[in-house]
Amino acid sequence: MSSALTPSSVRRLRSALDEQLSALGEPAFTGTDEEAVATAARAVLRTRVPLRPAVKAAVRCSLAVLADRVPGRSLEVRVPPYGAVQVIEGPTHTRGTPPGVVETDPLTWLRLAVGETDWDGAVHDHGVRASGVRSDLSPHLPLWSDDGTGPGPSAPE
Repeated sequence: MSSALTPSSVRRLRSALDEQLSALGEPAFTGTDEEAVATAARAVLRTRVPLRPAVKAAVRCSLAVLADRVPGRSLEVRVPPYGAVQVIEGPTHTRGTPPGVVETDPLTWLRLAVGETDWDGAVHDHGVRASGVRSDLSPHLPLWSDDGTGPGPSAPE
């Protein structure tokens, strides 16, 4: 199975990340592709007014990481206006509304992805709307460990 994190999306991510880091007065990023996704998400969240290309790239690429780690088609994770992916094994979804939907705004999604916000709190505070029996993403978030040194709970062994 091919990765949802494509070479063109990684190029856009790295360009947007370096622009965001420059705006923060920091040097260009030199790590791996997946580290670039985590770094972009954290850089966006560290600034009061993040650059739109950085938000877009961080959201799309972090959704791609989620799709790679939790493949399936029974839950659609939507982060308008930047992207949506289908994840989690279960009934195959092909048309119309999937059996489960999670929707949130870009900054809430990035906070969940890096562990700045926990799933239950985001749902309780209405930052996340979730429906369907497979809509609990808490076993798969954050995507990266709290200290940033490695993948979070849903990473492949």
